[in-house]
Amino acid sequence: MGSKNVYASVKSYSKRGKLLKKADFQTLSESRDLEELMTRIKNTIYGDSISDVQKPYTSQKIENALRGHLADVHYSISKTSGDKIIFNAYYMKFIISNLKSVLKGKVLGKSQEEIESHINLHAEELIKQRDIVVKALVAKDLEETVASLSSGKFGEEIAKAAALYNDKKNIQIFDLYFDKILYQQLGLAIKNSRETEVTKLIGMDIDFYNLLSVIRGKFWGLEEDQVNDLIVSATPSASKELLGRMISAATIRYAFNELTTTRYKSLIPEAENELDAIAEFERAFELEIYQSSLRSFTKMFSFATIIGITKLTAFEVRNLAAIAYAVEQKIPTEITMSKLILEED
Repeated sequence: MGSKNVYASVKSYSKRGKLLKKADFQTLSESRDLEELMTRIKNTIYGDSISDVQKPYTSQKIENALRGHLADVHYSISKTSGDKIIFNAYYMKFIISNLKSVLKGKVLGKSQEEIESHINLHAEELIKQRDIVVKALVAKDLEETVASLSSGKFGEEIAKAAALYNDKKNIQIFDLYFDKILYQQLGLAIKNSRETEVTKLIGMDIDFYNLLSVIRGKFWGLEEDQVNDLIVSATPSASKELLGRMISAATIRYAFNELTTTRYKSLIPEAENELDAIAEFERAFELEIYQSSLRSFTKMFSFATIIGITKLTAFEVRNLAAIAYAVEQKIPTEITMSKLILEED
């Protein structure tokens, strides 16, 4: 491990020690309104990142500010780390998240102002890549947005997403195709990694995407070749053969049963209802990824800890955004807490 990565690993350990505890999330989710939540967040390490949020407070404004913080954490660690390829692939998540919001906003006929309130361009500003999102944002409709992205390196996948959306009219198709772009990049990034822990951590992300794409594709009634097109490079823990068997399984339940001989057998959902089963599987898998990120800290000076901290910070920001939404919508604390991704007691 190079000296750059050693430094980044030490930095990751220090950030790991500053992550919020379950009790902190409990206190935040007990806030009576967003005003009180803002006061409480100001007493955490996220105080600076939300200091520019203007009144009237909304959960969307708070989430946007937190995403800016996440971009800073990610950017500062990637600058000190020696392995740029993996970090660049993960960093794309910010751009992809914004592009998803833009395209889905266009589909729903939202105005440019409405869509802007759902995006945060701080990550793009850090790497001087604002243009790609801004061009998509100012396009007048979905067709023009897709055309504005067609010359970029992901143009082909975005065009496929738009075509499939026009056929199926399911807005989540954009989520899947944009995720495909991200996980393809991650698949390429780990090809050269010699660290088993790193390959394992990123491999789980790729498995999560591939397995859920197969299940969702079946649920939406996509043709086998359409589901196959969503798959990115398979990993040893969710091989091409396994994914193939799941795709051709007669039902979603049979597809899940194909996992009984894999490392993910404990994640097979019990719910009978297909939609509930998919949600149960997704949550169980995310908890598994979260636990693996925590376990990455068992070995000091490992590159896995650097990836681990960016993933743990992303989960933390997601939890805070969920709390902001729950406080805004007056959702009971116990329901909010049950939805967060946290360490089990």
